[in-house]
Amino acid sequence: MFEWHLRDRTLKWDRRPLVMGIVNVTPDSFSDGGQHATTEAAIAHGLRLLQDGADVLDIGGESTRPGAEPVSLAEELRRVAAVVTGLVAQTKCPLSVDTSKAEVARRCLEAGAHIINDVTALVGDPEMPAVARHHGCGVVLMHMQGTPQTMQQNPQYEDVVAEVGQFFAERLQSAGAGGIPPERVVLDPGIGFGKKGKHNLELLARVAEFQALGRPVCLGISRKGFIGQIVQRPVDQRLAGSLAAVLFAQSRNAVQIVRVHDVRETRDALEVFAAIQDSEIRDQRSEVRS
Repeated sequence: MFEWHLRDRTLKWDRRPLVMGIVNVTPDSFSDGGQHATTEAAIAHGLRLLQDGADVLDIGGESTRPGAEPVSLAEELRRVAAVVTGLVAQTKCPLSVDTSKAEVARRCLEAGAHIINDVTALVGDPEMPAVARHHGCGVVLMHMQGTPQTMQQNPQYEDVVAEVGQFFAERLQSAGAGGIPPERVVLDPGIGFGKKGKHNLELLARVAEFQALGRPVCLGISRKGFIGQIVQRPVDQRLAGSLAAVLFAQSRNAVQIVRVHDVRETRDALEVFAAIQDSEIRDQRSEVRS
C-alpha cells in the first residue's frame, strides 16, 4: 500500500483514489478563470469542494494553461496566501499549493499548507528543493515538455510513456539527493502539458506502467483540451469525458489521486465503481468457497 508523508500526517489509500479539488484563484485559468478570483470567493469554493467530498484542496494563483503568461511573485502571493490562511482556519483538510515559485511555497507552508504541487518538478526555481526539504512537506512532481508559453507549439516524443517514466526516475533520484525522500513524492504525468492529443491518450492507456516507480500517481485530466477534441464540447461540457478517463484509470488500478474541478460527480463515480468492484470480489470469493 502506498503512503504519502505530509509534514504532520500520512495519507494512505483504500479502495479508491483521493480526490484533489481545484481552487483556481486566477482570472485566466482555462476552465474556471475569474470565477473564484477573490479571497472570499476562493475560500467559499474550497469549502464547497470539501462538502462535495474532496480529500485534498489544490490552491493556485498562476494559470498554467497553454500560452499563459507568468505573474509576478507579489501578485501570486496576493492571490493565494490569504486563501491558504483562511482555509487553514476552517478545515483540517490537507492543502496543496500549485506553484513553481519557492517564496510562494514557503509562505503558504508557513501558513499551514501541506503540499507543493510544482508543474516544473522542482526545477523552475533553484530554491524550491530547499523549501520542500526544510518544511518536510509532500511534493507533486509533474512532467512538462517546455513551458506554459511554449509547451503546445509542437511537442515531440519517440515513446511518450517511456520518456515520461525516465523523467520521473531522474527527478526521484534528484529529489532524494536533495533530502526529499520518496515517501513524500507523488508523480503527475502532466496530461496536456507539452503533449498532443495522441500523447495524452497513450499516457492514459498505459498509465499503470508508472506504478513500477513505486510512488503514487496523480492524474489531472479534468476538462482538458484533448477531451474537448474527442467529444467536440466546450470546456464547461466535458464532465462526462473527464469521468470516463478517471474511471478507465481506476479500472487499471493505475492512479492514487485525481485532480478535478467537479469533485462531487467524480467522488460519486468512483464510489459506484468501487462498490461494483467490491461486489465482484465477494462473488468470486463465494464461488471459491462453494
